[in-house]
Amino acid sequence: MPTLVHEFDWPDRVVVGTVGRPGERTFYLQARTGKRMTSVALEKQQSAVLAASVAQLLDTLASQEEGLSIPAEAPPELVDDAPLDQPVEEDFRIGEIHLSWDPRTLQVLIEAFPVDEDPSDPDDPVHPADLDEVGEPSEMLRVRMPVGTARAFVERTMAVVEAGRPFCPRCGEPIDPDGHDCALPDDAESGAA
Repeated sequence: MPTLVHEFDWPDRVVVGTVGRPGERTFYLQARTGKRMTSVALEKQQSAVLAASVAQLLDTLASQEEGLSIPAEAPPELVDDAPLDQPVEEDFRIGEIHLSWDPRTLQVLIEAFPVDEDPSDPDDPVHPADLDEVGEPSEMLRVRMPVGTARAFVERTMAVVEAGRPFCPRCGEPIDPDGHDCALPDDAESGAA
């Protein structure tokens, strides 16, 4: 069966956002062109690494590519603080993400592949690097975005990641909205052994 490719060459919108309250959030990478939309779930850590990797790619291009104008900050007209487009329907959960630069179109390219499982071993996820053994992925997301949009994507994604639960100043663990059982005993604060 051929791979179903959710492709967005010049998306109207590409963002990372969440559904749920802090501590119970599900992260989504969402791309939309017109009425066509794809939402793929990813982990908070994947979101942070993706944003940092896109930022690093943009910074590298800015320092190495002569004649290429890469904004240091998101252009104000490209800042997108709106919630995810509704309804959020998960197309797949991301297992692996590839990031590259498309010099033909001068765009950042993100390719996201689902976590697939090998039917012979349900505990062994199959990643795109292993495709020679098991075939093509069932689907993938491919998004190309111009450098200004990519910079806005980075800033929004980092803000979404950082908007989670606050951390306890005593033990460093996240504080749930319903309360927090500090991991440190009361006498640890006073220095008692």
